[in-house]
Amino acid sequence: MKHFTKAALTGVAMATLLVAPAMAQNAWDMPTPYGDGIFHTQNIMQFADDLRAKTDGSIDITVHSANSLFGHAEIKDAVRDGLVPIGEILLSRLANEDPIFALDSIPFLAASYDDAEALWEASREAVAEALAEQGLTVLYAVPWPGQSLYLRQEVTEPAQMEGLSFRAYNVATERLAELLGATPTQVEETDIPTAFSTGRVEAMITSPSTGANAQAWDFTTHYIDTQAWLPKNVVFVNTDAFEALSDEERAALLEAAAEAEARGWDMSRAETDEKIAALEAGGMIIMQPSEALASKLQEVGQTMTAEWEAQAGDAGQAVVEAYRNR
Repeated sequence: MKHFTKAALTGVAMATLLVAPAMAQNAWDMPTPYGDGIFHTQNIMQFADDLRAKTDGSIDITVHSANSLFGHAEIKDAVRDGLVPIGEILLSRLANEDPIFALDSIPFLAASYDDAEALWEASREAVAEALAEQGLTVLYAVPWPGQSLYLRQEVTEPAQMEGLSFRAYNVATERLAELLGATPTQVEETDIPTAFSTGRVEAMITSPSTGANAQAWDFTTHYIDTQAWLPKNVVFVNTDAFEALSDEERAALLEAAAEAEARGWDMSRAETDEKIAALEAGGMIIMQPSEALASKLQEVGQTMTAEWEAQAGDAGQAVVEAYRNR
């Protein structure tokens, strides 16, 4: 075989340099906290497929689900520090950093999908600004099904909640129990069936997804569909990585994110209907809150919202006012 001349080698090198930018690929690893069977993860996988198609493969996301690459508590910092370019977390996990991240977890402030969408519209800019300070760009957010009451008896009057041992798992649910006159009791999710069976707790508030997965019909009898709050997962990208993309890639990323957000809200609604149906099929009595109970829950929501506003200051109050005046 003849050796290449210096001129020929130079020509090959120049051709390679000219072709390389067109073939450049952003191979992105994306950690997520939840397993492949969870609708949030399924939505992200579709988002990755859509983005791959929209960019002809120049942005190729590999989804690492179920805490397999980074644990939930590590994902935000991993994206911020550039260890990975993109990730997903439960937004309210950041509540200790800024009150705005806890807004979607205030009980009975936005107690339906329509209200939750309006609250996200009112708060999105503030959330995005808070994350932008950490070098993160918000792409989209999708809620979990609303949190509802599980009880071992029918409850129609607020007085019936008084004295009940109520499962608490954070400061907000402790406060909720107190305002309902119940007794907050710390119980981890894995211990819920045992805690109910032994009488350590008599009531809890959680999503229909968690209830159905735990087969709540084995230890509770009544489900009151309060949808007290709809906590959201948020997907964000490292801002430097975002700005390093071409104009076309950034546009494709934002377009795929908008589609994922719309699809994800539809998936969440479907998940709610499916899991409530599973609870009913398991033998639980599905109820709407009575007028008296609904009034009490609204009162609790107003109190907890006022407490949040006091903590969040003028900026937080402006977001709540925008939501209420929509």
